[in-house]
Amino acid sequence: MERFNNKKILLSLIIAIPFFFGGFIPNETMMPAFRMKKIVLDAGHGGSDPGNIGSRAREKDINLAVTLLVGKYIKENMPDVEVIYTRDDDSYPTLKQRPNIANVNKADLFVSIHSNSAPNRAAYGTETFVMGTKHFEANFDIVKKENSVILLEENYEEEYEGFDPTSPESYMMFNLMQKAYIGNSITLADQIETQFRDKVGRKSRGVKQGPFYVLWTPSMPSVLVELGFLSNSEEERFLMTKEGQEYMASAIYRSIKEYKNQIEVN
Repeated sequence: MERFNNKKILLSLIIAIPFFFGGFIPNETMMPAFRMKKIVLDAGHGGSDPGNIGSRAREKDINLAVTLLVGKYIKENMPDVEVIYTRDDDSYPTLKQRPNIANVNKADLFVSIHSNSAPNRAAYGTETFVMGTKHFEANFDIVKKENSVILLEENYEEEYEGFDPTSPESYMMFNLMQKAYIGNSITLADQIETQFRDKVGRKSRGVKQGPFYVLWTPSMPSVLVELGFLSNSEEERFLMTKEGQEYMASAIYRSIKEYKNQIEVN
């Protein structure tokens, strides 16, 4: 009889545990749902740094125009998302300041917008980069070009702790910093390239990896978008038009919206 009573007591305790401790046992229904609340938009170059120069266009101007349009579309159609610009005029935040703005504001996404150039004037198309060193040698020229703007800054050797953007050996420091965010970064990059190709009709050169300084330190998913080649007269002409800028900005906006919907569902 005593043994039977002990079994009843034990069974009662097992049944009672969820009622007593349910509030302390984490489960998916109790976890707060993730919401993308802040995005930092970074218009590449600016101020004394014009970026790539075409026959008529300067990269810094194209980047700023498209970036401001992306921000405008987000504000109009995604009122629950705060837009923060690294620059909204012809100023030059340093490569270190740009991702730091995202980190200080605890942003959920960092998007850096650029325009490309190549010695081969026939080169054209869009490409979106995530942080990584895959196919490093193939992408080294564009990585070196974007990172070399630090050479325009005072005390850059001290500020960037000896990092030399022209030396392949310096890139060994770009290690696992962004590994935690690579999946979501690729998801957004793929959305952007799909929009460019399918909705705007641009040639997509695909999603690529590159050790860009602005993608190295953000504590959130991050991408660097190349809108096209200013060295290609046809693409330069397209990117200089208001219509072209609106098409590219709307494609990036739609990608961000789709990305937000996707990660918030999951």
